[in-house]
Amino acid sequence: MFERPPASDRLGQDRAVVLASINFGEPDYAESLAELKLLASGAGLAIRAVVEAKRDRPDAALFVGSGKADEIAASAQAADAALVIFNHDLSPVQERNLEKRMQCRVLDRTALILDIFAQRARSNEGKLQVELAQLRHYATRLVRGWSHLERQKGGIGMRGGPGETQLELDRRIINAKVKNIEARLAKLGKSRVLQRRARRRGGALSVSLVGYTNAGKSTLFNSLTHAGVYAADQLFATLDTTTRKVWLAEVGQVVLSDTVGFITHLPHMLVAAFHATLEETAKADLLLHVVDAASTNRDRQMEEVDKVLEEIGAQDVPRIVVLNKVDLTGAAPAVAMDECGNISRISLSARTGAGVDLLKQALVRFAQDRRRDDLQLSEVDQDGME
Repeated sequence: MFERPPASDRLGQDRAVVLASINFGEPDYAESLAELKLLASGAGLAIRAVVEAKRDRPDAALFVGSGKADEIAASAQAADAALVIFNHDLSPVQERNLEKRMQCRVLDRTALILDIFAQRARSNEGKLQVELAQLRHYATRLVRGWSHLERQKGGIGMRGGPGETQLELDRRIINAKVKNIEARLAKLGKSRVLQRRARRRGGALSVSLVGYTNAGKSTLFNSLTHAGVYAADQLFATLDTTTRKVWLAEVGQVVLSDTVGFITHLPHMLVAAFHATLEETAKADLLLHVVDAASTNRDRQMEEVDKVLEEIGAQDVPRIVVLNKVDLTGAAPAVAMDECGNISRISLSARTGAGVDLLKQALVRFAQDRRRDDLQLSEVDQDGME
């Protein structure tokens, strides 16, 4: 019988993979499959085959039909691949049944993204956040974990009480780890709140870069701050939030933060685990929504970003849409205004630097308008007190 290894070794030695993607009539199916390929490649996996199928709805037991499951298993065997990745979220039962039928490891889209996050996290906080998300995800998989979960354990202490199953012991250990990580993240969150208050007392404008993964946020961040943050043409190239100060002669210091990129069906437990970090976005004075202008699906990508911003409570934060990569579209850098006369959209190329000055000018204008509004509110408050 196939035994499942620990989650920490999920992608460790499985370099050859087969991708399975089912079309349920989604309008973004082709892009979703393309993203899965990029995710697998970004995780260092070699794609040996892609098996596609069309269905009206998922099968309760195998997600795909039995015939298609056998076809995927045959493809994995022919390609000498010990791992199959589905471009969908699988239930614990479906994952267990597929592994038994295919006699190999099976991951869903969420597990793949979690593993990529685990590879890319560099800061202590980032690693803790990813570990928390992984624990929450794999806790739901304990129902069909390793073969030793079926045995009873006696004894006391870490071995569990009389008659306690290994499943219950594993669940208790995971819960203890989750509480420990949550406590450590809470301490880091308090430090971030103090830092944010200090910046506000200093009057610095707080700006956060948000956007779909691989839209060019880190490249733009480097262009504005010369921070040297790692940037690459891959999904989730950087995960850890980086904050730098930018000096603009007309307004003084601007605090700029580069945040993790978003993606379609971003795992909810990742949003929850990164909530403290993403809170920087919700507390910012201004959001720069970086968009890949060369993407044929940029409108849908913008909608996905809006969904996450709403989930973290940042939907009402003022924002400017930054259409990046205009060097790939042939368009010229430009500024667009909304009906109220505010700058709503800027077209630029972070890679070449074309149009970056327009963005700096927009930041100056926003900071000046904000200070004028704050002054007017202060005068109104004083008049009211008199």
